[in-house]
Amino acid sequence: MEPLELHPDRFFDADPTHRRIARSLYEEVRDLPIVGPHGHVDPGLLATNAPFPEPASLIIIPDHYIFRMLYSRGVRLEDLGIPRLDGRPVETNPRTIWQRFADHFYLFAGTPTGAWLNHELYHVFGVRHRLDSDSAMYIYDQIAECLASPEFLPRALFDRFNIEVLTTTDAATASLEEHRAIQASDWGGRVIPCFRPDALFRIASPDWQQELDAFGRISGLTLGSFDAFVSALEQRRAFFRSMGAVSTDHAVLEPYTHALAPEEAEALYQKALAGTATPADQRLFEAHMLMEMARMSVEDGMVMQIHPGSFRNHNQQIYRDFGPDKGADIPIRTEFTRNLYELCNAYGSEPNFTLVLFTLDESTYARELAPLAGHYPALRLGPAWWFFDSIEGMTRYRRLTTETAGIYNTAGFNDDTRAFPSIPARHDLCRRVDANYLADLVARHVIDLSDARRMIRALSYDLVRETYRLDRQAQPT
Repeated sequence: MEPLELHPDRFFDADPTHRRIARSLYEEVRDLPIVGPHGHVDPGLLATNAPFPEPASLIIIPDHYIFRMLYSRGVRLEDLGIPRLDGRPVETNPRTIWQRFADHFYLFAGTPTGAWLNHELYHVFGVRHRLDSDSAMYIYDQIAECLASPEFLPRALFDRFNIEVLTTTDAATASLEEHRAIQASDWGGRVIPCFRPDALFRIASPDWQQELDAFGRISGLTLGSFDAFVSALEQRRAFFRSMGAVSTDHAVLEPYTHALAPEEAEALYQKALAGTATPADQRLFEAHMLMEMARMSVEDGMVMQIHPGSFRNHNQQIYRDFGPDKGADIPIRTEFTRNLYELCNAYGSEPNFTLVLFTLDESTYARELAPLAGHYPALRLGPAWWFFDSIEGMTRYRRLTTETAGIYNTAGFNDDTRAFPSIPARHDLCRRVDANYLADLVARHVIDLSDARRMIRALSYDLVRETYRLDRQAQPT
């Protein structure tokens, strides 16, 4: 078996002067606490604190970054144990799944997923051999042995990872019982929800009435009018805040914002209740609801996030057989300047409003997003996201935005992960890439080392706490 070695200077520039500065900056922040303002970890893991399942169920099956690559090379999702919606048989032997994964692990060379996985194997599970066909079962058994020990229970790993805050993403209809259980326990980890009402805004979806019914039940209100619908949303936001939430999240195809007259909003809502809303109606309704969400954020202080530009479930066969979030979401061209015009003019200068913008269209960074964030006080740029949460993607993000918006109009880093053990790997990669970017500026005498030291701490820790209005308790020195 070949040894697994992680070079201490990985991801730093090859130039020795540049590399030496990057290493020194990284060392200053490598052990800072992790603040996760946006992600998709199941809060039930930390509520029950039950042992993680065996390695395939922990690492492969929930992570679309992994199985989308294998699928692209002809590996069927059924052969990786991904459950089908119709209940038809899939592979259930975890060792067989793990072996298939190991047989194809070479596909991840040079990708962020490969970097994360190697970090996870090495630092979390103590693996010292490269994962491949020959080492597969040896490494599987090593991870399985780790998972059987108390040191690898979810809460123990949360503490070991030095996670200060972990945010989950929760539907407006979520009961938040798992969060309640965490808060009622004697464990001190801070896990908070995030309010995501997207399903309630998709009025042309065949599932909308079902979502509305569930929303009516949990809110205890009759939702026969648009005003009642808005009141229910305000009530649920207040409930989420009472459970610690500091943010809302909105995934839309395009960041179109437009305020409707009250009678227009009511008419669209009634069309939805009648089951006759069209995709064009939904586009207008979502545009108006983004305005409503911004208004509510001005009033209650919750940070608003917009994640646009993903063509969801592009592979319809995979969607029909396996459901959403199976690696078939593809970026599209996105426009921000005109689409956000109404929202920015209504709320962009409000001191109690923060809007974090993400993109899957890198062409907008220098042309639109950095100029917008460099002007409107309420706007912050979210980090390089999803397909660009990568070594080169994060570097491009900094190069395209810093000269116009600076770093202090950005929102730090979020890992956006469903794979709990990968959290420290993702934050470590970002800290290394940001240290390397700043080292380049120092080496070229654009900034001096004292500037860089302040900036790397801001990027790694301070900005995310400031942007998401987290309290400053137990701030590390």
